[in-house]
Amino acid sequence: MAELPPLNTDTIWAILKDELDDATVNQLVWHYLGYRYNETSQNWDNSGVAEDWRTNYPEPPDFIENRPPTVKLTRSIPKENKQLLKEKLGFKGYKIGEFTPRHTRRATAANWLLNYLESSN
Repeated sequence: MAELPPLNTDTIWAILKDELDDATVNQLVWHYLGYRYNETSQNWDNSGVAEDWRTNYPEPPDFIENRPPTVKLTRSIPKENKQLLKEKLGFKGYKIGEFTPRHTRRATAANWLLNYLESSN
């Protein structure tokens, strides 16, 4: 896996503005969920992943392409942090007609990462 950008508001904005590719967005979420890729064995180590994620997703899911893991990601954000993109970054959302399910899933990943960032400070 390539070196990941730092988890900060610049990175969150890069996700929202589509400046980071989908693979990097997925890798960021995987990393902070606890998934680690073992180059030697060529396998995913999920020993650091919460049990409910590890049970449903023994290998990291593609959050951008698949709705079910993104729904689980959304549900894992505490209610009080569901609007962090708006409250902390002033993100107004995407304009109608200019966004796709892919944009929505990227915004979910960005919000989850921002929640992680806020919770770890």
